[in-house]
Amino acid sequence: MYQVIKRIIDLLISGLTFLLFLPIFIPVVIALKLTGEGEVFYFQKRIGLKNTYFDIWKFATMLKASPSMGTGSITLRNDPRVTPVGKYLRKSKLNEFPQIINVLKGDMSIVGPRPLVDRTFGAYSVDVQAKVYNSKPGITGIGSIIFRDEEKLISASDMEPHAFYAAQIAPYKGALEMWYQENKSTLVDLQLIFLTAWVIIFSKSQLPYKFFPTLPKRPNELITK
Repeated sequence: MYQVIKRIIDLLISGLTFLLFLPIFIPVVIALKLTGEGEVFYFQKRIGLKNTYFDIWKFATMLKASPSMGTGSITLRNDPRVTPVGKYLRKSKLNEFPQIINVLKGDMSIVGPRPLVDRTFGAYSVDVQAKVYNSKPGITGIGSIIFRDEEKLISASDMEPHAFYAAQIAPYKGALEMWYQENKSTLVDLQLIFLTAWVIIFSKSQLPYKFFPTLPKRPNELITK
């Protein structure tokens, strides 16, 4: 029953969101077409339900050659590969909007673990890799909410970005996603949708930990100033 309700919520929210944001969608498409490299959408292979691949939709915010430039699959704050329009889209999270199409198609859900590329997925432990995508990947989720400052954390570290991700971020993010697998419900999903909007407005809020007191404790190394 949970999965049926989840799919109904996905279709309702994604359909309504698409209609509401259509007036913004069209100007963004025009702005992207006329700036940067003229690319509107970015498609990338990501890992989804039961560890199968799908093509994720995003607005193009970086140079086309970005995967083979700089830090590759990891984006830093003020990353020079991000286009001027892309910088605004990423800050406002509008770059994620086309994933509504993935939700309508059934590749993704509104709430779930973030779909990763092979390299960042490989930073998870074997146990997490085996279980994390027992749910469809989501536009938002507990990992996305807690790690809303991920780019800042990586940029502030003295470690090589991929090494820092593997050593510090992946273990805790994996623990958060395992928490979701054990606690997922319609109520939890609705709370996560609310918290997504909340932390966009109040970026330093600790409300997620008050909503969910059983969340794994955040390591000191991952507490931003």
